[in-house]
Amino acid sequence: MSSLHVSPVAVYGATGHTGRFVLAELARRGIPAVAAGRRAGPAHAGAGARVAPVDDPDALVRAFSGCGAVINVAGPFLDTAAAVATAALRAGCHYIDVTAEQESARATLRDHDADARRRGLAVIPAAGFYGGLADLLASALARGADDGAAIDAITVAVALDRWWPTPGTRSTGARNTFPRLVIENAALAPMAAAPAQARWDFGPPLGMRDVVPLPFSEMVALHHHLPVRRAGAWFGSDALRDLRDPATTPPSAVDALGRSPQRFTMDVVLDDARGRRRARASGQDIYAVSAPLVVEAAARLIADGPRQAGAQSLGAAFDPHAFLDALAPAWLQVEYGPPVPTQA
Repeated sequence: MSSLHVSPVAVYGATGHTGRFVLAELARRGIPAVAAGRRAGPAHAGAGARVAPVDDPDALVRAFSGCGAVINVAGPFLDTAAAVATAALRAGCHYIDVTAEQESARATLRDHDADARRRGLAVIPAAGFYGGLADLLASALARGADDGAAIDAITVAVALDRWWPTPGTRSTGARNTFPRLVIENAALAPMAAAPAQARWDFGPPLGMRDVVPLPFSEMVALHHHLPVRRAGAWFGSDALRDLRDPATTPPSAVDALGRSPQRFTMDVVLDDARGRRRARASGQDIYAVSAPLVVEAAARLIADGPRQAGAQSLGAAFDPHAFLDALAPAWLQVEYGPPVPTQA
């Protein structure tokens, strides 16, 4: 893709941990970038820097002017998504973010759909590791079913060998006090107050892991476009201990891409009239892998426009198989097959 004929992509929160991965991925693909943020900071090489406080709507519009898309990686998204999405649409840009916060994703889908449709633009919240990846995997499994056929259940399970949280992750966790939601009877509903514990076999290299119920923004994404009756999510207990330990350090780079050594596996299991099927994605560094996810979305929107305008999830906005194939094997190893056994 030649940068001579591609609209720039604005990255809001560009100087943060995930923002630096996004800028690097844009540069790798030859897509011009504009580094934007709430306050002045060192500009990434090759990207023009623009300062726009989140409470200054006109400054945000100016920061995004001339761009084709805005990627928002500035959390907590409960504090940034509404203002940044509104300004992106006013500036004539598609909007993409990486929120794991369920309430933020719900509000973005609800509040910006009409304006995005009117302007012929796409708004895609929760397009990163949390939210978007599970939605793509589930959408790939669901594809081929009869149109409108109900999905009995979707289960998401995530294991990390370690979790070195960024300062942004910690501040988002403190800010996000809303009840966790799952899908019950085809509606979003609060998760049971006394969650169970189970064991899940993630296969090599992570193997059998203790997991606890912990849904993220993938519940909102799945509910928004798939006819699923019930959905929930499991998360590795050992990674949660890392997150909850105040002594756990932020991630440190171990390779030329700036990734930490963290390994992840995400399983998505879907039950419908055709039986039970599994999709599995594995890779390195949950923060780093969000960059190719959102950059792939931005590149497709700028090059081809949205399949349909409006607020939508990643799995609804694009062909999920083609999208995942574009990220493999450099960023993701994806496989499909029957689910491996779990132990309650």
